Amino acid sequence: MTPTPTAALSQAGVSIWLDDLSRERITTGTLKALITERNVVGVTTNPSIFAAALKNGESYSAQVKQLAANGADVDTAVFEITTTDVAQACDIFAPVAEKTDGVDGRVSIEVDPRLARDTEGTIAEARHLFDAVGRTNVHIKIPATAEGLAAITATLAAGISVNVTLIFSLERYREVINAFMLGLEQAKENGHDLATIHSVASFFVSRVDAEIDKRLDALGTDEAAALRGKAGLANARLAYQVYEEAFSSERWKVLASAGAHPQRPLWASTGVKDPAYPDTLYVTGLVAEGVVNTMPEKTLEATADHGEITGNTVTGTYAESNEVLDRLENIGISYKEVVHLLEEEGLDKFVVSWNELLETVTAALDSAKG
Repeated sequence: MTPTPTAALSQAGVSIWLDDLSRERITTGTLKALITERNVVGVTTNPSIFAAALKNGESYSAQVKQLAANGADVDTAVFEITTTDVAQACDIFAPVAEKTDGVDGRVSIEVDPRLARDTEGTIAEARHLFDAVGRTNVHIKIPATAEGLAAITATLAAGISVNVTLIFSLERYREVINAFMLGLEQAKENGHDLATIHSVASFFVSRVDAEIDKRLDALGTDEAAALRGKAGLANARLAYQVYEEAFSSERWKVLASAGAHPQRPLWASTGVKDPAYPDTLYVTGLVAEGVVNTMPEKTLEATADHGEITGNTVTGTYAESNEVLDRLENIGISYKEVVHLLEEEGLDKFVVSWNELLETVTAALDSAKG
């Protein structure tokens, strides 16, 4: 019997996570159904996801009324609502976590994005979120800003699992891996069992193409047109090369011998933004052992319907991927400038979404107070 595309993806070593969460998904059983029907083994969230869920969700009204009756301010209400969703999702995925020794069955919740440039504030918020969710299979999401690196190390050193988010550049990814290994080294010194600490590094894909394609279109040459839709995959594939090198190093072997799990690359931003491209481009083009692909539902359903999984599509592509980035530089598109801009824009978008979330919850609290 031929496996379904999502089963084939899992068999190829890719963990499928859903890039979405809402109270409605939890209470109606649709989240649980994705485990059996779509091979989903984890969930990621971000401020945009919660803003959309609350804007469209009646299922929060009872909790909002209770919070309003208790006199909760908007920040407290947002914290309570989001940590409740994540804790319940963690419970749904607990059997997956148990079966995979905690590697999968993870649910991510992000620190307040307004803290992205505040190392100490991020560390404190990470601990607060971890304690509030109260589940071992939670991942605390920390953006990979320069200030976030020390927070990633400190959080891991405290024995808390981390999803590092908003990685766009290979240079920053190397820094993230260093922060991860440093965190595990400190965790070991602090007496933590390294086997219980997990991490993923969320490397963003489609946004790279969206920005670079815009610049290619502005150039308007045949050479530029030939490079459309190639940068996102090339960048991510080279990130996997970085992963392979770092996690075969002597430094890593010492940690692995103490029970540590590698920090897996996670392909994020995998929804195709240009309708000219295949809707499964960032799934079928990034198949490799030991990675996570977190998909919005639309991409997950497209993959389940017509994704063609042909085995590993990453290793063996490194020379070609480097050539893509070299050709971009040669026609005047600066990789460094693009990835810096994307990090800044990514943070700005999350802060905008967070403010939307605050406005939505403020309105709901006011309405509940009557």
